[in-house]
Amino acid sequence: MIIGVPREIKVEEFRVGLTPFNVQDLKKDGHVVLVEAHAGEGSGFPDEAYRKAGAEMATREDLYAKAGLIVKVKEPLPQEFDLLREGQAIFTYLHLAPNRPLTEALLKKKVTGLAYETLTQDNTLPLLAPMSEIAGRMAPLMGAFYLQKFKGGSGILATGASGVRPARIAILGAGVVGTNAARVASQLGMETVVMNKGADRLRKIDELFMGRVQTLPLSEQTIAEEIRNADIVIGAILVPGGRTPVFITRPMLGAMKRGSVIVDVSVDQGGCAETSKPTTHDDPVYEVDGILHYCVANMPGAYPSTSTLALTNATLPYVKIIAGKGIERAIQEDPVIRSALNTFQGKIVNKALAESLGITTR
Repeated sequence: MIIGVPREIKVEEFRVGLTPFNVQDLKKDGHVVLVEAHAGEGSGFPDEAYRKAGAEMATREDLYAKAGLIVKVKEPLPQEFDLLREGQAIFTYLHLAPNRPLTEALLKKKVTGLAYETLTQDNTLPLLAPMSEIAGRMAPLMGAFYLQKFKGGSGILATGASGVRPARIAILGAGVVGTNAARVASQLGMETVVMNKGADRLRKIDELFMGRVQTLPLSEQTIAEEIRNADIVIGAILVPGGRTPVFITRPMLGAMKRGSVIVDVSVDQGGCAETSKPTTHDDPVYEVDGILHYCVANMPGAYPSTSTLALTNATLPYVKIIAGKGIERAIQEDPVIRSALNTFQGKIVNKALAESLGITTR
């Protein structure tokens, strides 16, 4: 199969879909790998490393025209829509629920949309997990940074000081993002509370942190109470393939402390705060009613040397399956690959996505 690896064009996105080591592995299997110039430089992989690994360097236009499988990190942007073609498959983080224009483009072009974030194996999300881990660990650090007064924050030092209480952080969700956010926050000495709907995850948090992290049920009442006292609020809610439910409404902001920070990690699926909207690394924060919102939709892209390796370590085995079997056969024969399928032959095939967009599934 011909596999294409374009350079990411999202603002301040330095990750890349395949490393030179991955290219070498795929070449051994007999595949052709086309890589756009400078695609890996932001992650520390120069073009020469790809050439030595056996990749063919190609322009963006040639790459999309020839490749049957496009392997990316982030979703195609509008300027890439016209490059997509019928019969092609794209394997990347798609996050289609809040992105109707991209969904419609994939349907119109009859592109097979395979999403990292919905691929499921043994009741886990193995391609979402590595980036969720990094985003979760970043979230308290970003929140603490923007508590600085000159950044518009309240001026509270997250770690506290001798005789002075630390910041309080409220985390909505106890999945991979929430657990990793709790780990970093508690290690920094913050007063940490995690809210979640499922009691099983809360019990695991209790066991993991041995009481150092408070746990509460995720309800409208507990959210309202906890964000009122929080200096940092982390949105870590996930509905695989679907839009994130809104748990923090605009009126709730009025009860929060001025200069507190919301870090909405779930913004790439719409966000769990009514006031959340995607931002970029070059302009990451905005203020609503005195509350700072950090809503960068590709947080791990800030640390591409770590993130690219963590991501491609996870994705490569599935790329090999898709390329080895061919797109349609891989979907038919492998239930794990099928779980990644969001669009196919002009139809939405992911139920949660269809429900989010109000579109009938195949």
